[in-house]
Amino acid sequence: MSDANKSIKDKAREAATFCLRHEASSVLALLNSVNDQFDYAVDLILECRGKVIVTGVGKSGHIGAKIAATLSSTGTPAFFANPLDIYHGDLGVITKNDVVVAISNSGATEELLRFVPNLLKERVPLIGITSNMDSLLARYSTCCLNLRVSEESCPLKIVPTASTTATLAMGDALACALMVRRNFQSKDFAKFHPGGSLGRALLTCAGDVMRSDNLPVVCPSLPMGETILAASEGRLGMAIVVDDENRVMGLITDGDIRRAMLNKKENFLISPVSEVMTVSPKCVPANMMLSEIQQMLKVNKIHAVLVVDDEHRLLGVVDNFSCMI
Repeated sequence: MSDANKSIKDKAREAATFCLRHEASSVLALLNSVNDQFDYAVDLILECRGKVIVTGVGKSGHIGAKIAATLSSTGTPAFFANPLDIYHGDLGVITKNDVVVAISNSGATEELLRFVPNLLKERVPLIGITSNMDSLLARYSTCCLNLRVSEESCPLKIVPTASTTATLAMGDALACALMVRRNFQSKDFAKFHPGGSLGRALLTCAGDVMRSDNLPVVCPSLPMGETILAASEGRLGMAIVVDDENRVMGLITDGDIRRAMLNKKENFLISPVSEVMTVSPKCVPANMMLSEIQQMLKVNKIHAVLVVDDEHRLLGVVDNFSCMI
């Protein structure tokens, strides 16, 4: 590889590193924009009886579409509208009950400013998002959020990079603040996002996915030699110890078996499972959400939980495989 090629690669890496650092600092600078104007913007959206209409041109438009989608999935009805479409016939979609969020880093985007007089005439609240607080957009907005981006992150300092990243972060900040003000919970998110792995985890209960047939169930007096056979046939990496009424007494896992082999030595195979089992296995009700079970498995570093009824009788097993989407 020639020295010239190495130099070009080094410069490219430096440009990439600068971009990441500059965009990170641009996002951090937004902390100063979470102020009274930010609170005012949140209040305007909360008081909105219609829709939140997000608009912007070019790259700002792409970011605006994502902001609208995030708001919609977190309890705030919103959609994106292209300023050109609004100005050329779609202005009627905006009503007095709506709130408009207009994005322009310069605050001087001609296509966006064209319909601002109509918003002022109809007294439609306008939330501006810009880096130029002396711009027309800032001047005529009901409230304005400052992106604080003085220059872009690209080598030419002109390609929308830091400004679009900051705008995206500001949109996320608005959505998060609105979620707290609305007391928006996981179950609410599931209503707006029923598809995919997250929707399934938020809508599915233990009873929907648990394995309930041919469970590796053993009595507490069963010798470990036979218990190992039962666990192997069950293909769950464990055996469940129950009493005569099918109430859960304990659990024996591969780890329990290995530890017992070391402790019991020659008596291991004849030892009753009650002397080896874990006496307080993690049990859940059949109506527990899959998302909660996933968290329980992760926090406790276990691969399965037992599903029981109100009398602690065994109903089934939910393991990591059951949680796979």
